Amino acid sequence: MTARLHALIPAAGTGARMGSDIPKQYLDIAGHPVLWHTVQVFERNAAIATVTVVIAPNDALDLDWADCPKVRIQRVGGATRAQTVLAGLQAMAVAADDWVLVHDAARPCLDQASLDRLIAAAQADAVGGILAIPLSDTIKRAGEGGRISATVPRAGLWAAQTPQMFRVARLAEALMAAGDAVTDEASAMEFIGQAPLLVMGSPRNLKVTLPADLALAARYLAETHG
Repeated sequence: MTARLHALIPAAGTGARMGSDIPKQYLDIAGHPVLWHTVQVFERNAAIATVTVVIAPNDALDLDWADCPKVRIQRVGGATRAQTVLAGLQAMAVAADDWVLVHDAARPCLDQASLDRLIAAAQADAVGGILAIPLSDTIKRAGEGGRISATVPRAGLWAAQTPQMFRVARLAEALMAAGDAVTDEASAMEFIGQAPLLVMGSPRNLKVTLPADLALAARYLAETHG
């Protein structure tokens, strides 16, 4: 049987750096929450079978999912990203050998070409892979007093994005082994000795973190969808 593909969107975070009264995934862009736009990327991709959105148990989610038939809501989010993703994996009624694409709730501008590129590359790989982009800026390490302590060579350095695509059971195993310290799924896979594939992403696949990011995301979405 061919392994199916599932999206998992951890959406239990509070987004403290945004400085908003509500979590950033519920902030409005063009009449819809950020999370809605994020989900739509996977709804529109025929290769994705289901979309699991993991929220906090006490989250007063009140969104209209009528146009999102693939969506499954799981109120099992934890205190950390790793806890939320692991709980989501354990709640998904899917085959152990199926693929899961974990994607940030606050990355609404993922384009279909990047998603398809990741799916094609990761399916052909024994480990799986992630979207990422090579660093182009000069990187400085901060020292005491806000002064530069070193310049870090950027050769070979990539900025990780999402989705990050791995086999369901293997990722769950990695997260249980790595614990809460990891901040993305690839780090958990690295913890158990795996080397995920780097797949070229897009600078437009930004993560909404600060207020200015909302306006930029709105512009990208308008240019993509009109």
